[in-house]
Parts: sequence; structure tokens; C-alpha cells
Amino acid sequence: MWRTPCGTARPRRCRSCGTSDGHARAGRRPGERRPPVTKVIQWATGGVGRAAIEAVLDHPELELVGAWVHSADKEGTDLGTLVGRDPVGVTATTDADALLALDADCVLYSPVFADTSVLRAILRSGKNVVTPLGWFYPRQRDREKFDAVCAEGGVTLHGTGIHPGGLTERLPLVLSALSGSITGIRAEEFSDIRTYGAPEVVRDWMMFGRKPEEAAGSTVAALLAGGYSQSVWMLADALGIDLDPDIRTTHDIAVATAPIESPIGIIEPGQVAAQHFRWEGTVDGEPVLTAAVNWLMGEADFDPPWRFGPGGQRFEVEVRGDPGCVLTLSGLHAHDLAEGARRNPSIVATAMNCVNAIPDVVAAAPGVRTYLDLPLPAGRAAHRLRRGGRDRGAGVRG
Repeated sequence: MWRTPCGTARPRRCRSCGTSDGHARAGRRPGERRPPVTKVIQWATGGVGRAAIEAVLDHPELELVGAWVHSADKEGTDLGTLVGRDPVGVTATTDADALLALDADCVLYSPVFADTSVLRAILRSGKNVVTPLGWFYPRQRDREKFDAVCAEGGVTLHGTGIHPGGLTERLPLVLSALSGSITGIRAEEFSDIRTYGAPEVVRDWMMFGRKPEEAAGSTVAALLAGGYSQSVWMLADALGIDLDPDIRTTHDIAVATAPIESPIGIIEPGQVAAQHFRWEGTVDGEPVLTAAVNWLMGEADFDPPWRFGPGGQRFEVEVRGDPGCVLTLSGLHAHDLAEGARRNPSIVATAMNCVNAIPDVVAAAPGVRTYLDLPLPAGRAAHRLRRGGRDRGAGVRG
């Protein structure tokens, strides 16, 4: 058990059924009682936010109690209606103070960019936070600052997501348990960025369709490094690798050699059409731990002539050791531009990883908590397959 700032002992919940009253010792079977409901606020309703709203509504242990929106046009909109479902009786608001005063256990914080002043206010209001925007494995100084803020509210801050935030840390660590004498790890993304589903981000932040010198001189590499370098340090610390002090960042650009149609408009010859980023943890200057992304506007008319290769769009995790192994994940990318605009699988996966972490984050001790601190999370079954969700007396086989 951990103690709240006032010294009151807070029992941990059973991970089987979510209760915290010692039912296992009393002889009750897991599943006999409904788990206590965790109240959740969604902060921002972009692609990740909308997918998170759906996931919270479908999660048997979570209750959606509010959502913050940036646009006044969404003020008062029912959150069910916002995601194309029947009304749920909970509406969106632009009033952050009202949400901070609301009785809730956790905020899923997913605006386009993090505002640390807002994040601190949420934590100080006594609400746990799960976010895909960083804090995956902050370095000591940043972690100590947020540990102190978390202590004020008696709450937990956890960064998770997909890449970075999941495929860059958790899966490599899981695979590493199959190997010994590990000499390297690589986690790499290969994505057709035309299907991302957020044209303004692709154009204004990722710098596609711009001049190469604009992209090379932008802040995007530094912003991305803030997340991916945390992934590299987490792997190093978990595996016991003594890295050189600095993470090496590489940013390469390919330009269009012919007009390329895209959701941000025509990318003209000479404009940015593909980008490679690599973040490498080195030992004596040699790369040992690598996180990488390959973002391409299709596979034609580039200089250099980059391609996805036979594997197509995918995520890869490689562990070099005894034995070594490579895991390739497909299905997390949209098949076409229409699907990407409607419901991009990688965006949904980002939201799901956040939502599925909420029960363990709420049960954790106050402070910044990473994959190295929390239990392995799991998704939840479809409603029709859940315990108690079927009439077991009907349709007897015989």
C-alpha cells in the first residue's frame, strides 16, 4: 500500500477484478463483483482524443465524465454525438477550470502540443494523467520536478502511446527477455504520411511540402528527440547499457522530382516529400540502441529514391543478441487516404494504449511512473465476450 499526502493508507486494487477490499483473501472469486468505476476526463478531441472517447465509453471499468475542447464550436456538444454515437449525456466544454473542479480520477491529456502549465494544474487538482505527449522516461531533473507536482496532488503521471511510447520501449523490452548477451536494439517506423489524417500537422509541423532548408532548420527534430531520446534511455537503463552521454540525432530529407498529390495539396518538385529521423544511443561512438521513423509521401518520384521495401508500411522491432529476433507489425496503418482521414489505426492504437493504462496508473503510487514501474497492461474484450455479458444458459450445445 502507498500513502496519500495526508498519511491515509490507500490499498491497491486487485488487477483481476479491480476491487480493493481484500476479496481474494475472503475467498471471493475474481469476476464476481463489478470493478469500481474510474472517472475519466478527455483533454482535447483531435484524432487521438476522439478515439480515446470511444475507448473509454467501451471500457467496462471506466466512466467518461467530461472533455475539454479548444474550439468554441464544440462547446456543449454531447461526447457521444462528437464521435458519431448516440448521446451519452456528457458534454464538451472550453472551461478548463470547471473540469479541474470536477470529481474525476484521471485525465487523458492529448492536445497537439503539451502545455506544461496546464498539465501541472491538472495534477495539482488531484487527477492522475495519462498522455502520449511525453514523460515516457524523463531524465532526472525533469522527473524530480514532476514528482514534486504529483506529490502535491497525490497522483501519478504516465507517458505512453505507440511510437514513441510503446513500440519503442515496451515491445523491445518484452522481446529482449528472449535473448542474452544483447548487443543492440532497433525500433523503426515505415509510414505513408499521406494517410496520417491531420493535414495541418503534416504541413505546418512536419514541414512536408516546404523547402528542404526550411525543414532542416525547423524545430521538428528537436521536438521529436524530446520523446524518442527518452525511449533510448529507458532501454539503456533497463538493459544495463552504459551509453555515451548524448543521443545522436540524424535527419535526412528527400525532395519530389515530379508533382505528388497529397492531402496538403500538390508537393512540387524540389519540395520536401520524405523524411528519415534516427535517434541513436552509442557506446564509444558506435550505435547500439536506435529509434527511427521513415515518413514518405507514397513511394514514387523522390530524390533520393527511398522506398518502404517489400514489407510495406510497418513497424519493426529488432533485438540483436543470443538469439536475435525481429518482430514486424502490420495492420497499424491506414490502407488509403480515405481510411486515414476517417479512422487511422495508428491513431486509434495510440489512444487505446493510453486508455488501457488508466486503471494501473490510478492504482499506482504518486509520481512519474513509466513502463519500468507499472504492471503490464491489457486491453478489454468486446462486450459480447465479457464475463456476465452472455446468457450462458441459452443455446446449449448438444
